[in-house]
Amino acid sequence: MIDQGLERRSAAVTEMPDELRHDVRLLGKLLGQVLAEQGGEDLLADVERLRKAVIAARRGEISADVITEMVAGWEIERAVAVARAFTCYFHLANLAEEHYRIRTLRERDAEGRVQRESLAQAVHELGHERVSELLEGLELHPVLTAHPTEARRRAVVTAIQRISGQLSEYNAPGRGASERAESKRRMLEEIDLLWRTAQLRSTKLDPLDEVRTAMAAFDETLFRMVPQVYRSLDTALDERSGTRPPLARPFIRYGSWIGGDRDGNPNVTSKVTRETIQIQSEHVLTALETACARIARTLTASAQFAPCSPELKAALATAVDAHPEVVSEVATRSPREPHRQWLLFVAARIAATRRRDLDLAYRTPAELLADLRLTQESLAASAPRQAYGELQHLIWQVETFGFHLAELEVRQHSQVHAAALAELRAGGALSERTEEVLATIRVIGWIQERYGVTACSRYVVSFTRSAEDIAAVYELARHALGDRAPVLDVVPLFESGQDLANSPDVLTGMLDIPEVQRRLADTGRRMEIMLGYSDSAKELGPAAATLRLYEAQEALTAWAAEHDVQLRMFHGRGGALGRGGGPANRAVLAQAPGSVAGRFKVTEQGEVIFARYGHIAIARRHLEQVANAVLLASSPTVGARTATAAERFRGMAEQVATASEQAYRALTEAPGFPEWFGLVSPLEELGSLRLGSRPARRGLGAPRSLDDLRAIPWVFAWAQTRVNLPGWYGLGTGLAAVDSLDELRAAYAEWPLFNVMLDNAEMSLAKTDRSIAKRYLALGGREDFAQQVLEEYDRTRDLVLRVTGHTRLLENRKVLSRAVQLRDPYVDALSHLQLRALRALRTETLSDQDRDRLSTLLLLSVNGVAAGLQNTG
Repeated sequence: MIDQGLERRSAAVTEMPDELRHDVRLLGKLLGQVLAEQGGEDLLADVERLRKAVIAARRGEISADVITEMVAGWEIERAVAVARAFTCYFHLANLAEEHYRIRTLRERDAEGRVQRESLAQAVHELGHERVSELLEGLELHPVLTAHPTEARRRAVVTAIQRISGQLSEYNAPGRGASERAESKRRMLEEIDLLWRTAQLRSTKLDPLDEVRTAMAAFDETLFRMVPQVYRSLDTALDERSGTRPPLARPFIRYGSWIGGDRDGNPNVTSKVTRETIQIQSEHVLTALETACARIARTLTASAQFAPCSPELKAALATAVDAHPEVVSEVATRSPREPHRQWLLFVAARIAATRRRDLDLAYRTPAELLADLRLTQESLAASAPRQAYGELQHLIWQVETFGFHLAELEVRQHSQVHAAALAELRAGGALSERTEEVLATIRVIGWIQERYGVTACSRYVVSFTRSAEDIAAVYELARHALGDRAPVLDVVPLFESGQDLANSPDVLTGMLDIPEVQRRLADTGRRMEIMLGYSDSAKELGPAAATLRLYEAQEALTAWAAEHDVQLRMFHGRGGALGRGGGPANRAVLAQAPGSVAGRFKVTEQGEVIFARYGHIAIARRHLEQVANAVLLASSPTVGARTATAAERFRGMAEQVATASEQAYRALTEAPGFPEWFGLVSPLEELGSLRLGSRPARRGLGAPRSLDDLRAIPWVFAWAQTRVNLPGWYGLGTGLAAVDSLDELRAAYAEWPLFNVMLDNAEMSLAKTDRSIAKRYLALGGREDFAQQVLEEYDRTRDLVLRVTGHTRLLENRKVLSRAVQLRDPYVDALSHLQLRALRALRTETLSDQDRDRLSTLLLLSVNGVAAGLQNTG
């Protein structure tokens, strides 16, 4: 499947590293063997014909029309098989790149140098004293969401993980020939199974499926990774880490919308939310019990060499009196090993907590922490390495995850609350939806009684337009539970351009709400608001949304200072560039000065969860990069530099924002545009992919305007057409509105926000293919729209290159450039297959059978293109 000449087709392509080339060729060869065995040599031949043809078309050696004729000549079943083959290839190529990235991270770590964008680098740059000061308020808060942007089935993901395990075994140093042969045989077996595994979901996910999928990331990565991040910081602060009390305090807190976000998703009910927190608790308590028992079994230090403290001795005696059957069994297995006895007893209590055995269970995580610290303090006197080693990791894990794993957040639309209150005030019979709103608040109260306030207290109100939208939630809570209403931090979500501009006024109004006043008093005047990147970008265009969000952050930061409020901004970023995505660490450094202040909260969605948390080494690197950026962004020097640049280029930025928004609206608000978009993209068919439990659009039928369409399918559909319009459209016109190229270049060099905005647009442009995009745009029968899009693409590409000084897209991003350029021809193959299906579905009269078969081809190609581009929505 891999073309050995592909790497040499252009001098502009970065050379593929030997290790990566080896893995891609190995996996591609094994896939080719499977194709020949399962589909016959003729299937492999057709795959090779298409592969060579798209490469030749890229080189200008043949016309793309030749490829159109080739794929049109295949039976639909053969086209489907070819699409499956290219999709499997992308899964394997992505796997090979992940392995290369992990290998690179480990090699850099082995060199012993301070890695850039690491916690150690932040300590080196800012100094121990300054970092220690910042640690007091440092908080990194990723929030996992169930937004449907993961195109792969869980069965496909797990199949890829098994192949990954065998590839690791195959490449492990010191492996003998027979061991490598066995690993290769197992890889072939798993690739064969991947080929036989259906790529498309046959049933729609329900919310609890999404919860269990997210739990896999916790079980396999997050629980073990978090203490490694803390240890990294602790070591950077003092190399004696592990032999002294920790200097690093836990600063990571996970949140989750999965099972709590009911905005536009009627499948998320109060019953689902209740079951979600129970599933989360089951997973974290199981993990804590396993970790505690593992540490206990290894803690074989004899009382002769590690005597226990009087406090621990007394605690053991009390335990014997209260639970003789449990402690006597432990003592019999571990004579003269008091610390081991105690931790085995603690593990038994964690198990009882999971089983709800109230006689033995811990009531709160604080009780568990007290018992663990009792052990630590006893060991510290004679065995400090045992006190501050693995036991400290367990303490960090309890402090980070508690008994609830991640704070479950509820989200609902402001209009739902308004309708519910109208019914309640009218005093008549309540609708099912209003009853559900009240039931949700009762469930929040139940969660807080059982797991504590920190398990679920944040209630996000989407499309917040006024302080009344916030007050409505508190009034509903009184209707639901009266004086027993749960503790709520109601979080306004500002999404549209107008809402962003009005956000300070809304917060001022919130200060008059009694419940908000009480929460400010109880929390040291802390308040949280959320900024929506997806809908603002869909409304304003990428450039204008970026600049308006920055202005909103500046205004909100000033408001917080004026009203003595510690404001935390929750960034609702998507995975794709058109929804606020891109490198997270650079995004942090581009925030408005003072808006971070040691606190960064952000959504992690869909395919991003697996990309960032699928492997422990990558997850650790991701969190270190973000934590590094949060520390640097919170330092006065970086803030002052950013503020100076922002002020200098404010006028220029306004020109870019205004002109880009006008160009964007001129296209997207033109009569007939929504209908045209539906014709030129697979938008209509995306719902059949069954990506998640949430509907793809608001209301029924085809979208009459972009307001009817959610941001995810908007971005997903444009990515499939190879246009990637949400990531760059309007920017070219915005840049052209500025007379001075030198001023634009200076802004790119000096202002992090402008730099990140152009670099992200450059990434999006690099994933755009003009020639293939032109074929999609032609399907809509509106030459004016097609021409408008292509002219703006040419304008944006030209000006981005002129401002950045690059001679080609991604010239300064070697790894990403290599990934994009090596994938492009194979994505082309799937695009041609998709175009065949889309063209027929849009223009031909088809039998039900042919329509179903073509729809299958279309959806398989959608799945494959998503894997090739490595993003959906």
